[in-house]
Amino acid sequence: MTSPLAQGSTIGILGGGQLGRMLSMAAARLGLKTHIYEQSAQCPAADVAHRVTSAAYDDEAALRAFGRDVDVITYEFENIPTYALDILQDLAPIRPARNALAVSQDRLTEKQFLTDLGLRCAPYHAVGTFDDLLQAIDKVGLPAILKTTRMGYDGKGQMRIANIQDAQEAYDAMQGSMAVFEGFIDFSHEVSVIAARGADGAISAYDPGENLHKNGILHQTTVPARLSANQRTDAVLLAAKILNALEYVGVMGVELFVTPAGFIVNEIAPRVHNSGHWTQNGCATDQFEQHIRAVAGWPLGDGQRYADVVMENLIGNDMDKVPQLTSQPNTALHLYGKPEARAGRKMGHVNVMTTPKA
Repeated sequence: MTSPLAQGSTIGILGGGQLGRMLSMAAARLGLKTHIYEQSAQCPAADVAHRVTSAAYDDEAALRAFGRDVDVITYEFENIPTYALDILQDLAPIRPARNALAVSQDRLTEKQFLTDLGLRCAPYHAVGTFDDLLQAIDKVGLPAILKTTRMGYDGKGQMRIANIQDAQEAYDAMQGSMAVFEGFIDFSHEVSVIAARGADGAISAYDPGENLHKNGILHQTTVPARLSANQRTDAVLLAAKILNALEYVGVMGVELFVTPAGFIVNEIAPRVHNSGHWTQNGCATDQFEQHIRAVAGWPLGDGQRYADVVMENLIGNDMDKVPQLTSQPNTALHLYGKPEARAGRKMGHVNVMTTPKA
């Protein structure tokens, strides 16, 4: 059994983006400190964390100093170099553990893991050469999407293939990287389950949210999602199965396609998740506090939803809406402190509380 961290203990967070920022704010509410390790000299988490180390992930001296300064290590993104983890794992516990990263860092590994659990994924095929791509098209069919197995997020590292004429362009866009070819799924909508598993094995899941994407980036999450009571139960049980299989500690996001034949898993994210931002204004314990509680060895908090919420990302020029949003009723504004609004860049989000939960 993991001993709970005492107040005043320090949680190390790899990554200093908006998720690291909100994790730091949640930790502070519980009397815990955070130490951010971030390559960029300026990052959103730096404004609120107790301490920040700005160094590369191949800086052994900086990694060792960071690891010695913290009581536990977690992360806000999954593409952490193995080299850094090799050093850090001997200095402080890493939660969630490395096996969760190993699964999620590679799309092929992730799909095989999910398939081995008896869960359904989109039909897929590994692509290393152009001949592999042609074989995948023949086997899986079109339309489809070609994705790099590593480092893709928010629509990056992927190309749609509508017809055979698109094949060469899509292959070239991978720039020689190993890729996975995924067949399209006929689904009605996408939902995600944000779930947590504590160090004691306890599991708590939030109500599933319904997601809407624009240009490959999450635009809006609505809670409750359009699901029957049985579907909500099945979605939560599916997420719990993944958490238990990984002996996971922390919060995870599980994206699901809703089809007439049941759920198809799109992907998993071993961290707090954009589609869970609604919990900040819809639950007593939001996803960020829940993650901090889990990695600190504390009991999980109350994740029951007490309001209906629509979360909308503020991306790029959406920041022009901020003056209006500040006076909009039943609206909570969360800005990330990023200095420059660029196309495709997440600058903040807004949670609009709608009809209270009955």
